[in-house]
Amino acid sequence: MARRSRTSAVAAVLAVGALLLTACGSDPLAEQYREGSSKGYVAGDGSVTEVALDDRGESISFSGVGEDGEQISSADHAGQVLVVNFWYAACAPCRAEAKDLQALNEAYTDKGATFIGVNVRDTADTAKAFNGTFGITYPSILDVDSGEAKLAFTGSVPPNAVPTTIVLDAQGRVAARILGQLQDRTILDTLIRDTIAESAPE
Repeated sequence: MARRSRTSAVAAVLAVGALLLTACGSDPLAEQYREGSSKGYVAGDGSVTEVALDDRGESISFSGVGEDGEQISSADHAGQVLVVNFWYAACAPCRAEAKDLQALNEAYTDKGATFIGVNVRDTADTAKAFNGTFGITYPSILDVDSGEAKLAFTGSVPPNAVPTTIVLDAQGRVAARILGQLQDRTILDTLIRDTIAESAPE
């Protein structure tokens, strides 16, 4: 699969990352992350990969049970751009990017894009506590027991890279991936906007 990679310069990434983590200064896990203490998670480097329209593979379908016991399925959002974020509550970079994800979720509500989380480690209570702390309103699949949602993305999401954010196009195909913490809200904003525009009538 031919891919175009758009990765920020190391200095710029570090500068932006430091600013984001400063905003979470009261969060001890974010502090540990800033100090270089990974506490057992393996995160990507924030690199962005876009997949050209003609090079995208098969559509991806996934489903699972949400924090309130509800059934969540990608099929419920057919025809929309779908942003899928893999996370868990004790992951410091997940905490650092949470407010940016929520802000974009609000910005694109009823405007062609939907957000779904995939929680790879937590119980429902832990996930809901995270949502309350960071104001997250979009649902997450609890994937810790079955791993089925993650399995659907095999080849797109390295198993140990958390967080990872995937943008699926209106046909359910991988259009872009951010491997690791979202370093700047505008990066994901641009990826979503460009992917929505692909389906706009000319």
